[in-house]
Amino acid sequence: MQKYKQDFIRLSLELGVLKFGEFTLKSGRQSPYFFNAGQFANGRAAAAIARCYAAAIVDSGIEFDVLFGPAYKGIPLVALATAGLFEHHGVSKPYAYNRKEAKDHGEGGQIVGAGLDGRVLVIDDVITAGTAIGESMSLIQAAGGTLAGVVISLDREERGSGETSAVDQVKQRYGAPVTSIVTLSELIDYLEETGGHAEVVDAIRRYRVTYGA
Repeated sequence: MQKYKQDFIRLSLELGVLKFGEFTLKSGRQSPYFFNAGQFANGRAAAAIARCYAAAIVDSGIEFDVLFGPAYKGIPLVALATAGLFEHHGVSKPYAYNRKEAKDHGEGGQIVGAGLDGRVLVIDDVITAGTAIGESMSLIQAAGGTLAGVVISLDREERGSGETSAVDQVKQRYGAPVTSIVTLSELIDYLEETGGHAEVVDAIRRYRVTYGA
């Protein structure tokens, strides 16, 4: 496992971004873990997230013209990812994000930053039902752009509404690649290798039997 993936998991545990216990998800499922990217809320975390997203983007090999962060969590993430690409890889790309409601004064419109023409790479935290990606696609298509791919923090490798994962459903529906900084499988490997998480790993494995893709 690459170092940036290990660093990402370690920081997620340290800051409480990744928690273990019993959590009711929006889907109603009872999950033994919960991931909240909103807890990456200090300067050290921001710098690390910038580096990790940039590394995941470069590793993916996805070709794109502009990065897009859907409101709200995607907004800081896309800014950090863009900065990380330049700081660590010398790649300078434009980025944009959306308002929840269109602005009717000043510059107006719903998109802030660069235009969404060309190949658009969406940056977000997780994909659950794929709703946010659908909303992003509407904005991208309205601007004349195309979806280059999606990069998220954690791939839960969990079924969506059907038998395939929510991530795979996005891939199939939009014909674009989806990649992540880490996957649930990599998280399990890390917990097993570092030790002291036997009960947590068992709980996650039981959950995967029921809901894994």
